[in-house]
Amino acid sequence: MPVLNEERHLRNSVRHILEQEYAGEMEVVIALGPSTDRTDEIAAELVAEDPRVHTVPNPTGRTPAALNAAIKASRHPVVVRVDGHGMLSPNYIATAVRLLEETGAQNVGGIMHAEGENAWEDAVAAAMTSKIGVGNAAFHTGGAAGPAETVYLGVFRREALEQQGGYNEEFIRAQDWELNFRIREAGGLIWFSPELKVQYRPRPSVKALAKQYKDYGRWRHVVARYHEGSINLRYLAPPTAVCAIAAGVVVGALVTPWGFVVPAGYLAAITAGSLPAGRGLSLKARAQIPVALATMHMSWGYGFLTSPKALAKRVIASRRPAVRTTSV
Repeated sequence: MPVLNEERHLRNSVRHILEQEYAGEMEVVIALGPSTDRTDEIAAELVAEDPRVHTVPNPTGRTPAALNAAIKASRHPVVVRVDGHGMLSPNYIATAVRLLEETGAQNVGGIMHAEGENAWEDAVAAAMTSKIGVGNAAFHTGGAAGPAETVYLGVFRREALEQQGGYNEEFIRAQDWELNFRIREAGGLIWFSPELKVQYRPRPSVKALAKQYKDYGRWRHVVARYHEGSINLRYLAPPTAVCAIAAGVVVGALVTPWGFVVPAGYLAAITAGSLPAGRGLSLKARAQIPVALATMHMSWGYGFLTSPKALAKRVIASRRPAVRTTSV
C-alpha cells in the first residue's frame, strides 16, 4: 500500500484489508511517503494495534518506488496492491487467489468502484463509471470476465513481479498499465473479473481532478513512446477533442461563428451523456457531472498532447530491474 497524505482514508482502507476472510496468512505493508498530514501517525497506530501491519519508508513519495519497497519487504507468494483511498470488497483476496488458480493468470483485478462522500465526489464517481467519461474500459464500467490489457490495482503472482523486475520507478503515473503490458509481452495473462470490486474515493476538487487526469494523459503518452503498439483509439479520443475544440474556438473567433459549433456540440454531448450517468444522485451532484466530464477529458487530452519527449527518453534510459525478491 503506497500512501501519501492519506489521513482521511488510511485507517478505513486498512480495516477493509484486515477484515478479509482469508484462510492463509496475510500481512499489510504500508510504504510511507513524505506526508504533511497525520498519515504517519495513523500508520504507527495501526502497526501498534495489529502485528500483521508493517511500514517501510518511501522518501521519494513516488508510487512505483513505494510499491517496489513494500513488495521487497513482504514475504508471501501472492501480492495484493491496495491504495490508501481504496476499500476492498468482502472476500476480495480469497476471490482473487481463487481466480489466479483457476485462470493461470499472472495478475487478476476487477472494478474501480468509484463512490463519493459529497455532491462533487458523487459527480466525479458517476463520470468515472460512465462510458462517456472513460470509454469502454471494463475496470471502470464493468463487463464480462476475461483477458484484459490492464486491471485496477491487481493481485499478482510474486514470480511475475520478479520476472519483470517490479514496477518501473520512472513511471510516476501509468505504472500499472506499463507493468501489465510487460507481463503480457512476456506471454503472461492479465485477467479481469467483475467479482472483484474496490471502492475508490474520487479527488475532492476540480483542481485535484484536473491534475490527476493531466498526469494520466501525460504518462500514457510516455507508455505509447516506450512500448510501440500499446496505443489504441480510446486513448486518442481526449487529445482529438482538445484539438477540435481549440480549432473550433479559433475559427469561431477569427473566421466564422460556425466554428463555435464544435465546442457547443461537445458541451451538448457531455450534458446529454450526464443524464443517464446521474440517475439516483442529488440534483446538485447531477449538475456537476458535465464539469467533471469536461475536466477529465480536457485535462487528459492536454496532458497527452504536452507530454515532453525528453521524459520518454529518460524512462527508456532507465530500463533496469527495480525489485528482486525471494518467494517463501
